[in-house]
Amino acid sequence: MKIPQLKYLKYLFWFGPILTVSGITLATLSEIWGATSLGLVILGIVIIALWLIFISSGTEGIWNQRATQVGTNALISTLAVMAILGMLNFLSVRYAVRLDLTETKLFTLAKQSQEVVKNLQQPVKVLLFEREVNPADRALLESYRRYSSQFSFEFIDPQVQLGLAQKFGVQSPPEVHLELGEKRQFIQSLREEALSEVKLTNAIEQLTSDRTDKIYFLQGHRERSLEESANGLSQALAALKNKSFIGEPLTLTQKSTIPKDAAVIVVAGPKQSLFKEEEKALGEYLNQGGSLLLMLDPSTNPGLDNLLKEWGVKLDNRLAVDASGAGRLINLGPATPLITNYGQHPITKDFSGGISFYQLARPIDVETIPGIASSNLLVTDERSWAESNLENKQLQFNQDSDRPGPLTIGVALNRPVNSPTKSPSPTPETENKAEPRLVVLGNSSFATNSWFSKELNGDVFLNSVAWLSKRDAQVLSIRPKEQKNRRINLTAGQAKTVGWLALAIVPFMGFAIAAIIWWLRR
Repeated sequence: MKIPQLKYLKYLFWFGPILTVSGITLATLSEIWGATSLGLVILGIVIIALWLIFISSGTEGIWNQRATQVGTNALISTLAVMAILGMLNFLSVRYAVRLDLTETKLFTLAKQSQEVVKNLQQPVKVLLFEREVNPADRALLESYRRYSSQFSFEFIDPQVQLGLAQKFGVQSPPEVHLELGEKRQFIQSLREEALSEVKLTNAIEQLTSDRTDKIYFLQGHRERSLEESANGLSQALAALKNKSFIGEPLTLTQKSTIPKDAAVIVVAGPKQSLFKEEEKALGEYLNQGGSLLLMLDPSTNPGLDNLLKEWGVKLDNRLAVDASGAGRLINLGPATPLITNYGQHPITKDFSGGISFYQLARPIDVETIPGIASSNLLVTDERSWAESNLENKQLQFNQDSDRPGPLTIGVALNRPVNSPTKSPSPTPETENKAEPRLVVLGNSSFATNSWFSKELNGDVFLNSVAWLSKRDAQVLSIRPKEQKNRRINLTAGQAKTVGWLALAIVPFMGFAIAAIIWWLRR
């Protein structure tokens, strides 16, 4: 006896395996056997059972029929395939494996980055202050998060969360900042480039490092105060503290020896000349691998002639005047040069497009000395000059006494350890010291509380200290990954040929071959 309805009812059977597998998959992914997953599994099993009972009771000898055997084999095969797919899905979620098939491994973190993230001992969070999420930035951060649960990131709209943006000092979004407990560090701007693995990994390494360097500020010659005042350096000290530096005053008039734990000595705007013993102590400290930051204002004599001469540095006593008129847009006079031209040095190489201000600055000249490498940091506009007549109320360029721009008001110098030097031969105690480093800036007001937070002023100071402290020597050597250019450049004729091949010739050949085959089989 045959049941006509079986021809159509048999298709209802497929709901059973589908619902059962769906319930099992849902429970596997959510790791919870909830009401939904249990309901799907039970409903699926009931449908399968009812179908088996129906075909067994409604058809005599159905198990001996060829159609039943073929159907059973198909059922078993289908269930096996679905079970395998479900297991593969579970394994892929639980044990994810990513394959980067690009030639330069564009989507794989460098070994150094992987080790830095794996060794995180406390939570580190990356905050990206940008309105529109860049998929490439998100993909890079996801790669970091795969290596440690201590790493997290968040995209923040600075116009919505204004309080958080002010807390991190966001000035020109989109920007990337790093947070570790109470420590915060700016990583980079995303205006002209995507998020950099090199910068991000190095920032994490520096922020999680236990290294704490001492920065000593020379006192006793009417230098800039470290207190909270308009002309003080308290904001600079606070910013140094956030970067694991400790700032302390240093007086050499009482004890003319440099502390052994000094990473950098800062001489910020002295109005009186240093004593010869102090200059000698600073010179010896520098030659033995120390680092010195000199911020020297015009119309002052710091008393460092011998030290500067040894390094080929000459201070110009004239005043740098900016005649470009750019400062007038923000109520700044010509005696406050607005700098937009920066040297390709670790201190300023990332400042392209930024501005900084230097109220009353002096030009600096550098003479080539064998064994000493120098680099200009801050260069004024071409429409500037060095004014010699400071008593004149109206600043005008005089060809006889003034010097035309552009002018250099900031330089960085270093002497490699094995380079020749005019100084006495190194002793066994000092020959293994690190290289001496010197930064000379023709202005000190840029780092005071009145100017420190304006544009790149604070960055110039902090980057100078970081480079002088030789923290850049610990920067991980991660080679940036670049996608190779595989583009095919076609001429107009070649492009036209390819277009005809794709749109006309190849389709016509397909139809022609199909017609020939039809004709032969007709």
